[in-house]
Amino acid sequence: MDCFIHVGRHPPHAKLHRDHPSPLKKMQLPSTGAPHFDKEQILLKSARSSIFQQYYADCQLHQLTVSMLKSSENGRPSVQRSSSSSSSSLSTSTSTQLSSPPSSSPSPTMTAMAKTMLVSEEQEAALSHLLSSKSLIEFIARVPSWADTQKESGMPQRQQRAFYSHQDWLHHRSSLRHIRHLLSSGSSRVILSLIPPVFTVTAISVVIAAYNTAVNLSVLPPIFPLLHAASLPYELTAPAIALMLVFRTDASYSRYDEARRTWNKVLSTTEDFVRLSLQFIQNPQDRDLQVSLLAYIMAFPVSLKCHLTYGADERKDLQHLLGEDDLKFVLESQHRPHCLIQLMSQTLCLLKLDYTEKEQLDESISQFIASISICERLIRTPIPLSYTRLTSRFLVLWHLTLPIILWDSCDWLVVPATFFNAATLFCIEEVGVIIEEPFPMLALDKMIGLVQENIWDMLRSHQRAKDYVCNKRTTKDRSVSFWRG
Repeated sequence: MDCFIHVGRHPPHAKLHRDHPSPLKKMQLPSTGAPHFDKEQILLKSARSSIFQQYYADCQLHQLTVSMLKSSENGRPSVQRSSSSSSSSLSTSTSTQLSSPPSSSPSPTMTAMAKTMLVSEEQEAALSHLLSSKSLIEFIARVPSWADTQKESGMPQRQQRAFYSHQDWLHHRSSLRHIRHLLSSGSSRVILSLIPPVFTVTAISVVIAAYNTAVNLSVLPPIFPLLHAASLPYELTAPAIALMLVFRTDASYSRYDEARRTWNKVLSTTEDFVRLSLQFIQNPQDRDLQVSLLAYIMAFPVSLKCHLTYGADERKDLQHLLGEDDLKFVLESQHRPHCLIQLMSQTLCLLKLDYTEKEQLDESISQFIASISICERLIRTPIPLSYTRLTSRFLVLWHLTLPIILWDSCDWLVVPATFFNAATLFCIEEVGVIIEEPFPMLALDKMIGLVQENIWDMLRSHQRAKDYVCNKRTTKDRSVSFWRG
């Protein structure tokens, strides 16, 4: 639909305030239903469009501006403005207009282009706003995933778990431990896990503080109430949340302690099993079976560790303990620790031992089975989920409403108060969640490595100790015979 802007002689229905100092005063259009665009708006917004970003186009736009101003001041004939519905014809006319020098008055093609640029520029602004909002939402949504990734990336690093020596205990008791712990906060898994919840409740406290400030300054209408409340309900619920956190961490530590005791039992049984095998198997014909049995015994703790922890490479951990055929057979099984127990049991059946000796060796296998049962119970059954959910919900709701309680006494200090309070309580809850799964928290690799060193030392010293005792007994028999004689 076409419309005209009359600059010289004005029709009766056009209202022009000539006393206005600006020659670019808005003018009403004929009632044709077409949208109205004043010249100043066209010039300013068209200059921001992407079509006029090039140098030559800027020059043409400048000449167009000068011609429109002159025609407005001198009362030249009207400038026709038309709209084009076809994008191809618009691009063609645009290139034609830019390739030829402009006349004293703007052409209909140029005015139609300016009108189209207004619409496109508004669309670009809306699209840019949408993209920026979407990017912000995506960034906020990625923060928890990033924090979880950073937190879980430290789980496979079992070689860094605490397994103390005498020097480690001295370092642990150092008077500089507080400064050392503070400086290492950036690499703490607990600190990283606090980023999503703590910063969320802190941001909400900022919103509440800004809202209350706006209400106090009468920026908002009187219908909006001030968000504040008495502190008595929080004083009554604070002991409850403290008891919930204490029970949560205590139950998690009980699981951690049980896992540690179970693994100590596994490792002590491994050493005792090796000792009994070296003691009872003396027949030279059973030498190959003895070597296989010792390999299975030493491989059992490694296989159990891989069974209980996520991301372990069992082939890599077992290839230096088992032969190629045994390793292939174990890896093809569904439950590798049980497969090794079956190999131990079948090997014991082939050994030429009396009933008492086999019973003692079989008792060690029973200890292994009991340890598997305890470990799988710990890994399969967490603390009741209802209690975990209740603690989490209580913490979140408690901190979301905390700024309302503290507003009367703290004002804008509710923001740092909420931050430090949330960091403290969420940190305690996070520690309980982390140690609830105890096996990644134990230094299993170091514990198994120490036991294997003890076993290799036992194997190296077994024959030497046996010869020493036999020689000592022979010497003692000679001494007794000498004194009796």
